Amino acid sequence: MRRLSRFLALMMAVVLAGCTKPDFSDAEKTTIASLALSSLPALKPDTTNRFADVPVAAALGSTLFFDQGMSGDGSVSCSTCHKIDRQFQDDLPQAIGVGRTNRRTMPLAGVARDPWFFWDGRRDSLWAQALTPLENPLEQAGNRTAYAHYIKKRFGERYERIFGPLPDFSGMPLNASPLGNDAEQAAWSAMSGPQRDAINGVFANLGKAIAAFERSIAPAPTRFDRFALDLATGAEPKGDAVFSKQEILGLKLFIGKANCVTCHNGPRFTDNSFHNTGVPSVAGLPPDRGRIDAVHQVEADPFNCFGAYRDGDVSACGELRFMVKDAPELVRAYKTPSLRGAATRPPYMHAGQFSSLDEVVAHYAKAAPSVEGVSEVHPLELSERERAALVAFLKTLAE
Repeated sequence: MRRLSRFLALMMAVVLAGCTKPDFSDAEKTTIASLALSSLPALKPDTTNRFADVPVAAALGSTLFFDQGMSGDGSVSCSTCHKIDRQFQDDLPQAIGVGRTNRRTMPLAGVARDPWFFWDGRRDSLWAQALTPLENPLEQAGNRTAYAHYIKKRFGERYERIFGPLPDFSGMPLNASPLGNDAEQAAWSAMSGPQRDAINGVFANLGKAIAAFERSIAPAPTRFDRFALDLATGAEPKGDAVFSKQEILGLKLFIGKANCVTCHNGPRFTDNSFHNTGVPSVAGLPPDRGRIDAVHQVEADPFNCFGAYRDGDVSACGELRFMVKDAPELVRAYKTPSLRGAATRPPYMHAGQFSSLDEVVAHYAKAAPSVEGVSEVHPLELSERERAALVAFLKTLAE
């Protein structure tokens, strides 16, 4: 019995040696509280999509999200890349739909809070974003009129209960799009203006329905959030809310010396902006200049906030109106991804350049120059112990 008691006491000492009572300054506590999920404000209405919070629209959007009929060859859906059991991403360095793309699939939790969409921000609303893969030849590879005909045939009654009567499709081609192959583009050009507008209206509504579903995908609380709540309330941490010394060091580095919080801030751990951080290019992929090339794309999109298919008035278009269009810092700048859940979804960066968080931390510590433009990252003097601590902290955002 004595041996057992000594053994238990020894084991308790070992456990306690790995944990410590948090010791943070008032400023650090304020920063930590700002990162907690409990600080996340209510989701704002999307006035450009009057169906954004309509349950029947979200239900139709969910059906379309998982429907392989929403692709040119009937083999791909939104969920092919945004897998429901993998934080709505696919674990691949570059997404694979009908073909292989040149970018990593982004997870969808909290995506409705973004002001810009995709790694480069080439769309300015969630519903406009939802439309883009539908016609991308490497993703779902469909075309605008084919989707309209498909909706009428399979979901006509559901669509009309939400959006009103479908247009008369008689005389319209089965396959036509301004973005399709030569035959599809020719068929689109041959359509009358009212016909093209009618198809675009149906197409926009498909995006609005899918966006209504995606608005329901929210980040889940993690160990960090339970730790932050106890820290804020002064409660004694219990269970998995107890941080080890290594995790506390990692958190202190994250908000302090390593300066990660400059870009990865707020409850979603992102500033929703674009940065050149010297991420290397990937051999064999086409040139990718990031945000600088996306500016023209978002301006040219007929479904952007200034377009005819936006609901509400133009007052919602502040982001697009005041968008930075031409600046050196946009070259090879990519969106700051949310770090929530990141530890369980390698590889990392916009084209899966790094296979582990250790590689990511090493990249930021080294601060290699960018292949084009100027990296915003500066070298960090981090020891191996400090790098490991940062990784340990990041894992608390995924548990």
